[in-house]
Amino acid sequence: MSRQRFDRAMERMRSQDVRLRQDGFDFVREHADSYVTELIEEFGREPAGELRRWLLELIAEARSEEALPVFAAVLDGHDEDLRFWAIRGLEELDTPLARRELERAGGEPWSY
Repeated sequence: MSRQRFDRAMERMRSQDVRLRQDGFDFVREHADSYVTELIEEFGREPAGELRRWLLELIAEARSEEALPVFAAVLDGHDEDLRFWAIRGLEELDTPLARRELERAGGEPWSY
């Protein structure tokens, strides 16, 4: 997948037009595993809000171990929406390290 297509999708996700935002999100969701590095970079740059939550959702959708440090860091934060997607991402990874992070965060995954 080309970086240019990803950048166009990100522009759409930042649009004021709801339809364009959804189109950008849908494109990236279909290709999230190909863009995990770019998604993590965008997540790190995005300060807050809906787009940051969407990015973490997309990172979770990618199911990449590369995202484990991102999920672990989010678990230490206070944004419940982000914590939800971090937990979901760790559950999707279902690796020993991901399970350890879930345990560190406090027990049963859906009890957060």
